[in-house]
Amino acid sequence: MQWLMESGGVGLRFRACWMVQRTLGLLRSYAHVRSYNSQLSALVSATSECSNLPRCYYLPNPSPYQVWSRSFASDNGDKFEAVVPFMGESVTDGTLANFLKKPGDRVEADEPIAQIETDKVTIDVASPEAGVIEKLIASEGDTVTPGTKVAIISKSAQPAETHVAPSEEATSKESSPPKVEDKPKVEEKAPKVDPPKMQAPKPTAPSKTSPSEPQLPPKERERRVPMPRLRKRIANRLKDSQNTFAMLSTFNEVDMTNLMKLRSDYKDEFVTKHGVKLGLMSCFVKAAVSALQNQPIVNAVIDGDDIIYRDYVDISVAVGTSKGLVVPVIRDADTMNFADIEKGINNLAKKATEGALSIDDMAGGTFTISNGGVYGSLLSTPIINPPQSSILGMHSIVQRPVVVNGDILARPMMYLALTYDHRLIDGREAVFFLRRIKDVVEDPRRLLLDI
Repeated sequence: MQWLMESGGVGLRFRACWMVQRTLGLLRSYAHVRSYNSQLSALVSATSECSNLPRCYYLPNPSPYQVWSRSFASDNGDKFEAVVPFMGESVTDGTLANFLKKPGDRVEADEPIAQIETDKVTIDVASPEAGVIEKLIASEGDTVTPGTKVAIISKSAQPAETHVAPSEEATSKESSPPKVEDKPKVEEKAPKVDPPKMQAPKPTAPSKTSPSEPQLPPKERERRVPMPRLRKRIANRLKDSQNTFAMLSTFNEVDMTNLMKLRSDYKDEFVTKHGVKLGLMSCFVKAAVSALQNQPIVNAVIDGDDIIYRDYVDISVAVGTSKGLVVPVIRDADTMNFADIEKGINNLAKKATEGALSIDDMAGGTFTISNGGVYGSLLSTPIINPPQSSILGMHSIVQRPVVVNGDILARPMMYLALTYDHRLIDGREAVFFLRRIKDVVEDPRRLLLDI
């Protein structure tokens, strides 16, 4: 910086001055920073050179969110604050779903201590340093933003080995049952005092009450829990899809004999060369790419009064997890070979299972493939994933009798379903699209010859 001030011209020196003042202004805006680094003294002294230059004004960063990667220590360097990290460009807040640690627990650096649930992904709040959790600042269910303090970590504190509170709670619980047992005794007296049963000669009263009473389960057998943010987001998107698109589905069936034979013949060589197993999904992705290129309207989308044609193919693959349905994206699938697609699918599936998918992994997508066959689904009508215009549904492979060259043979068959936006895609294009997938899957040599 000093070299820039001395060797540059007026314009360069002016820019250097602006950079110095902006840096100092940003540091002063962080209220949680206790002291500045000693190395900033050189920057402070460098600003004296700016007195002879035209006045430059500092404009604060308009973004209300800050990128957090590490917490800042207190003055004595013993305690650290664990804060909510940056959650992505399109995510402004989240819900503190649960704590993975409790006060008194020992944690290591970068070890997750809490989980933040957003509309799209679940994000971990990691401990900035190794130490012991002194206290939890936030509570489960709180709405938090990037930079919100979650816990205090102490490096000198000792982990808690014994807890007195659980024993006290146990004794209190042991003393509480007699109080609960007194209530049934009061309820037993109620039938003795209840006279309406004796005074109900009307025929209409029992007919209205008697059928309704068994149909209402007791309230103590019900549980009310808050809906997770991810489930609310899924619910809203699916309902928006239903309200927006004119959805229609078309069906076909595929003979999987040749594809399964191809996989059986070359699966060992495929693993040896590429280090990944050859699955069925990569072939369906390649078939979808071929069909999308033959019917570009299926890869398009309506935007207001315009139609946007996309000259690239990003395939979204629906993956079911314990927390809900996620749809990561295989980007530029039209430029990939079978091995690249299999590696991409395996990587995204592993991230989804571990809850490590980022927002970037699920952004975009021009076409979706959903494989309900892994759960045993025989036939379904998938719902469009906005803002796309169509979705392909795969199903389970079942041996069924089919006619082949005049003979009835048992063949491994799969039903395919294509749900599409009828506002944009006509039935003719949808049927041709699904027919192309059927032809490619039943004879994979078409991909090689591009016919």
